[in-house]
Amino acid sequence: MSDLSNADDAGEKSKSQIKRELHGLQELGERLTTLKPELLDRLPLSDALRKAIEDAPKHKAHIARKRHIQYIGKLMRDQDIDAILALVDQVDASSRQYNERFHSLERWRDRLIGNGDEALDAFVSEYPETDRQHLRSLIRHAQHEAAHNKPPAASRKVFKYIRELDETKRGLR
Repeated sequence: MSDLSNADDAGEKSKSQIKRELHGLQELGERLTTLKPELLDRLPLSDALRKAIEDAPKHKAHIARKRHIQYIGKLMRDQDIDAILALVDQVDASSRQYNERFHSLERWRDRLIGNGDEALDAFVSEYPETDRQHLRSLIRHAQHEAAHNKPPAASRKVFKYIRELDETKRGLR
């Protein structure tokens, strides 16, 4: 009984906790296998892990894939997990951070189309690398489409442009 209390006081992890952490690394490794190569290039990964991630699509059989993901999880133990998670959460569509950023950009688009020049000035102050003339042109086209009940093609172009600016600002491009 006293052995258990000593282990807890020393801050040692239980076997279950260690297993949960290792499974978490495997899940993160599996998420990395779905990323585009240009995003993987931005991550601080070792050469062995980078090669293992590139080789993952070659394993088609269920057990082979499972074994390879376990291997990736093992390689993940030596990586800077916080830096990897920070980038993956920004680009993974299933993460909360990605969804918040997406909704923020949608609000910017709606403000730009609805409020005109005052919203444009606010946007340019936040994103100084904006091509003001190009964005103003896209906004005018979107306003024209909305006024004539046309499909929102220009509105999509506005969103795409501000998303590209945001990704550039965050270092994702």
